[in-house]
Amino acid sequence: MKKIFLVILLLCLVFCGCGKKQKKTDVLSEIYKRDKLIAGVRADAPPFGYKDEKGNLAGFDIDLARYIAKSLLGSETKIEFVPVTASNRIMKLASGEVDILVAAMSITNNRRRILNFSIPYFTAGQAIMVNSDSKATGLGDFENKKLIIVFGSTSERNLRSNVPGISVLGFRGYDEAYKALKARQADGMIADDSILMRYTIKDKSVKLLQKRYSKEPYAVVLRKDDESARLLGQVDYIMDHLKKTGKLDKMLEKWQITD
Repeated sequence: MKKIFLVILLLCLVFCGCGKKQKKTDVLSEIYKRDKLIAGVRADAPPFGYKDEKGNLAGFDIDLARYIAKSLLGSETKIEFVPVTASNRIMKLASGEVDILVAAMSITNNRRRILNFSIPYFTAGQAIMVNSDSKATGLGDFENKKLIIVFGSTSERNLRSNVPGISVLGFRGYDEAYKALKARQADGMIADDSILMRYTIKDKSVKLLQKRYSKEPYAVVLRKDDESARLLGQVDYIMDHLKKTGKLDKMLEKWQITD
């Protein structure tokens, strides 16, 4: 009986860790320790995040992430970029692969339940892009027709609630979705106007319909846990400083982004 008791006691110590829980690492402390910020950014969402002609990441979000790194660590080079998509960005943040998301991500009530958001840095609005010969003037013209969305965006939920009879064609990235519209696989494409506008500027065969269907405030995104609380405070301080000094407006002007 004594041997059995000792075996049970040993198993309890192994699996219960003597009743002690390991403390999770504070994210800001981990960033300081590694001397590098790891940021999830878009590579398919110009002008916020995309790859330029040389294959380098560029865009407003890239500049903003570098500014955050400089504010935290003293140099904008102390950053590692991890490309994310609309459909996998939350997973990469939740898994700890990235410290923050600076990825053209809008604040919604559902997302607030599982994520923390910084002070917003831009407000977009959902719009519809169509081929230039389209006769559509608004969302109501797409009843029993097909609209393109990008997976992981807020577009699909808004479509389903406003036009129940609509068909949805989804893609993982904006470039894929744009090419599908050009190939007339659908009657239109719905996404944030700030992203769609870049296509209409370069390509006169597509156009934006005038009406906007939502307000989409973009923000830096962090995990919703105690370990990210100090980092959120620092990011909010940085965002507030950018707004008060006018530097945020200058960054938006650089990338020709306007509310």
